[in-house]
Amino acid sequence: MINPFLRIYNCQVKFLPDIPILSFEEFRSFAVERVHKGARVVSFFGSPNKDGTTTLIMILSHDKEGYLAPFSTIVKGSYPSLTDLIPQVHWFEREILEQWGVRPEGHLWLKPIRFHSTEKENSNGSDAVVIPSVTKFLQVKGKEIHEVAVGPVHAGIIEPGHFRFQCHGEEVFHLEILLGYQHRGIEKALINGINKRTIHYMETAAGDTTIGHTIAYCQAVEGLSNCEISLRAAVLRAIMLELERLANHTGDLGALANDVGYLPTSSFCGRLRGDFLNLTALICGNRFGRNMIRPGGVIFDVDAHMAKELNDRLIKTFADVKEAVTLLWNSSLVVDRFEETGILTKQTALELGIVGVAARACGIEQDIRFDFPTGAFRFSQIPLSTYSTGDVFARAFVRWLEIQRSVEFILNQLNNLPEGETIVPISSIKANSMIVSLVEGWRGEICHVAITDKNGNISQYKITDPSFHNWFGLAMALRGEEISDFPICNKSFNLSYCGHDL
Repeated sequence: MINPFLRIYNCQVKFLPDIPILSFEEFRSFAVERVHKGARVVSFFGSPNKDGTTTLIMILSHDKEGYLAPFSTIVKGSYPSLTDLIPQVHWFEREILEQWGVRPEGHLWLKPIRFHSTEKENSNGSDAVVIPSVTKFLQVKGKEIHEVAVGPVHAGIIEPGHFRFQCHGEEVFHLEILLGYQHRGIEKALINGINKRTIHYMETAAGDTTIGHTIAYCQAVEGLSNCEISLRAAVLRAIMLELERLANHTGDLGALANDVGYLPTSSFCGRLRGDFLNLTALICGNRFGRNMIRPGGVIFDVDAHMAKELNDRLIKTFADVKEAVTLLWNSSLVVDRFEETGILTKQTALELGIVGVAARACGIEQDIRFDFPTGAFRFSQIPLSTYSTGDVFARAFVRWLEIQRSVEFILNQLNNLPEGETIVPISSIKANSMIVSLVEGWRGEICHVAITDKNGNISQYKITDPSFHNWFGLAMALRGEEISDFPICNKSFNLSYCGHDL
């Protein structure tokens, strides 16, 4: 047996032929053994070969040890499904089928997760997989069982997603989630890059996570080109990342308050989210942080005058957030609605590979900033924020803990900005190589995997947004709940449609 135990670290480049290629039996045995010992599936995807076979690449994370383990196998047409042994790969296997036509035989719930093009050829010349126009939903049989369908069209600006509830009275037996109505094909558009459009794809992969995804991409490019950015640029990136976290966590707490009809916190946090977005705009001119992060560093600098203004406005905004959130916690009616609602157990979260706030709210100590630190987080870490109950209250409370710690981190960085260039040039990209770039976005772990060809161009780029891991966690949290609890359960996860539909 080939030794599959290759260790790599966050943003470490590896020569592609060094990635172990195992027989499928070896591949399955190694994956099952490591996951059962606590490893986590960070990414699992297919890569087509010219001879009609497909290389399956899996990347496991050993969080506490701080390293990743990539390994692969080659299959043709089909392979025995891993889902019954490793539930974490449930959606990954469905994605591999619809992207490359490789069927995971024996998969317990094999159906599309997106709506791909049905034309014979797609943009990179490979055969597209034809997806049935009618999706069969799981049905619960019995007296007084009824279905409730929500979406895919929603009010306001919410992106399309369909939720199908199987209910007995008010109790939800099962929730099935159908996404992918706006699949954009970003990963395919990245092939043969890097070019001037690539960065814009990254900034819009998930609009509310512009900073997180752009940093992940830039780290990958910098690793592939052996570029070391300055500490000043790394600190400015970290400040932007935490401002993005502050804006979204604050908005989520306000939205949760709104879903239970508590208007004081709802109205305050809606405005305060805008104040955090305006701090981002003060730095780079864009409220979502576009045009700030680039390979080699950052475009905009923060001088002493701006640092003081950011410091003063951040302190004032945080004081207002603290007052608004204190009102939330002091309302017994709110706390009663949050507690013991939408419980996701720690065991279920581990089995599904849940990441980010949702994982930490189940008592799982997992955070890329702590386990796989890059940039400024190598020198100034943010303490882990966890809670143990796995309910709506826990997911809300973890957000509040993270708000406090992000504010403290930003203030400390603003008062101790290091010297250095904001951006340095990028050299040529290493050919025939692979790199894994991890970032802790505000929702959770963002994973970008870049593979280059013999000319140093991107031959494959795989993006895993935290929502890809977590959507099924929402479905599990709804089991046994009343259907009226869906809005606050959904908002407590606050997952991305567009981040899923890459």
